[in-house]
Amino acid sequence: MNTSRSRGNRWRTAALAVLLTTGAFTVSSPTAQGDSARTETAVATSGGVTETLVRVKLPLPASFGARPAACDWLSYLRYRSADGPAAPAAADRVLIAQPGILEGAGAFDSVARNTVARAAEQGRHIEFWALDRRSNCLEDRTGIASGDQHTAVDYYYRGKQVQGRTFAGFAGNDELGWMARLGIEQTVRDEYDLLTAELPDPGVRQDKVLCGGHSLGGVVTGYFATADFDGDRATTADAGHNQCAGWFALDTTVSTSLGDLSGSIPDDADLPDVGLGYGVVQAGLDSGLFPRSLSAPVLLNPETMTLLTIAGVGALQDPGGEADLPSYLPANTNIEATNRFLFSKDIAAFLTGSPGVKDFRLTTQAVLGALMDDQSVPLAFLQSSVGFFDGGPVTDKNFPAANGSSSQPGLFGTEYKAIPAVPHGPLYTWRTYDRVGDPDDPGYLSSDGTPFTDVGKEVTDIQELARSMAAQPLDFTEQYFPTKLVTDLELSTSPQVKRLVVHPDGLTANPTLTVLAGDGLLAGRVPAGLHPVVADGYQHLDVLTAAPVQNNGRPEPVSTALTEFARSPR
Repeated sequence: MNTSRSRGNRWRTAALAVLLTTGAFTVSSPTAQGDSARTETAVATSGGVTETLVRVKLPLPASFGARPAACDWLSYLRYRSADGPAAPAAADRVLIAQPGILEGAGAFDSVARNTVARAAEQGRHIEFWALDRRSNCLEDRTGIASGDQHTAVDYYYRGKQVQGRTFAGFAGNDELGWMARLGIEQTVRDEYDLLTAELPDPGVRQDKVLCGGHSLGGVVTGYFATADFDGDRATTADAGHNQCAGWFALDTTVSTSLGDLSGSIPDDADLPDVGLGYGVVQAGLDSGLFPRSLSAPVLLNPETMTLLTIAGVGALQDPGGEADLPSYLPANTNIEATNRFLFSKDIAAFLTGSPGVKDFRLTTQAVLGALMDDQSVPLAFLQSSVGFFDGGPVTDKNFPAANGSSSQPGLFGTEYKAIPAVPHGPLYTWRTYDRVGDPDDPGYLSSDGTPFTDVGKEVTDIQELARSMAAQPLDFTEQYFPTKLVTDLELSTSPQVKRLVVHPDGLTANPTLTVLAGDGLLAGRVPAGLHPVVADGYQHLDVLTAAPVQNNGRPEPVSTALTEFARSPR
């Protein structure tokens, strides 16, 4: 820290979403698991928090068909107090978190550490389990794990071996047939099976476990809360709401509707879905006509998710060094189009490619900031508040949406965007969150005189973000998000999905903590009666990534709220 401060019809919507997605997929060789049904591997211990990687063998039903052996395992990152009990059942509380869309377990790294550490300061030992979705079994982190940016690029793009392994490449949709049925039913079943395997005593689960998630993870938690896992609604020991002592929602709500996240009309206002839409979508997934993994031609696909992580490697490796990643990457249509989308100041620059990212001198930190900061990246659900450009003049980034436009889509957020102004000029560095507003801060203004940022809106340490992205054994981003999971949730009024909500009272059977980002997905439209804790100035990802001490000198509010909820949720 700086010492100067203490500081629509739903099935049509779903089908359209599937039809518009395309796929490029990475398949990795399965990790050798041996004969054990459970493995736990040390990751790191720091700041009094011990992190391990846990894998539990919980095979899919045979009906899912052929899949890599690694996909019969579930994985999570386990964070616990270094001075606490080794057995999770002996902990004072266990928090288990579902990730959001295109998000992996690594995204919870900061909030997990902050929460465990804060509780330990108060003499209590809690655990935080960050879940990975089963489809993340396909990710190959060999190049990332090298810790060297050039080695990672060579591994993923030039066929060079790392530790005797060669990247299998980007595979087609035909290799992901098993994912055609990886929807909400299997996702909540995975959580139940993992919980009961790791904490077999039902009394421990009902008394000590808090279940929740971030973003889409709140909706997954809602389905978990209302689920019945033995097929007999009259027996409730297996009901989802009896596996947890409480619910928590991080910039989301615990519900069985996407309406809260999308701002759409309630599900029951739609015409009833008699299941035809569900059947059409499922047939498309089964046949391969629809992609089984959610992807887009640029920006959101396995290749670009890998690029984000590689950028994190560079920032960890040499944060102040001049980046050569844009020029070291191979030239292909996906990378070029993504670079233009992210680093064009206006439509002319996007169409011509000039000036482009290769025309600017940037540190590795500035590259990561340009890819993840709320004053840079256009997509709101990818934004965090990690500081601002420094070292040279900046200008407004008016693509894909103009700054200050009243018609700016919610997808892009409301923050003014900036971009370096001088190609082939100064070395652009990165001003970290805790240096914004310092005496030497230029205080950059947009063309209409609006400050791009201020000290109250910067909350995440870019190096902590880089660590979460590049130094975790499970990804921050998600390369293979199951299309069926999102189509199931969009088709929530169909009989095939409605039948999964067996115990609707489960949503209110336990106390709930809702923590919202002040500038996040629900900003300005908080559902009535929710009474959330609001983290002012936070973006959607900041609820996971914020630094333990904020610029006002106070402890980080999300982990503070989770710690207090864990003390006594009832």
